[in-house]
Amino acid sequence: MGELGHRLAVEAHAAWLAARDPRVPWSARVLAVAVAAYALSPIDLIPDFIPLLGWLDDLIVVPLGLWLVRRLIPDPLWAELHAAAEVASERPSSRAGMAFILLLWAALLYIVYWSVRTSPWH
Repeated sequence: MGELGHRLAVEAHAAWLAARDPRVPWSARVLAVAVAAYALSPIDLIPDFIPLLGWLDDLIVVPLGLWLVRRLIPDPLWAELHAAAEVASERPSSRAGMAFILLLWAALLYIVYWSVRTSPWH
């Protein structure tokens, strides 16, 4: 993983930690959940196989969201969360976490499918 990719992964993990920390303002927590979930999700808004557009979300949307989260959190608290995320990045990744995210996405897709199939307009 390149340096930028590692840095974005650490920042996204710090945002995830911020979303769960009660010391973080609620507005930052809501934004942090959205940004971290999107950044850590294996599914992108624009699929990566689409030339140029596929990387737009990784190069613009995620860093912009992380920047906004960072601006809403006090500096000492962010430093603490970022340090915890950096330490965690040195440990192996969780296959169980990846499986959970994939199952969550599958469940959401099924709910959308079921909603469309049972809709009176279908």
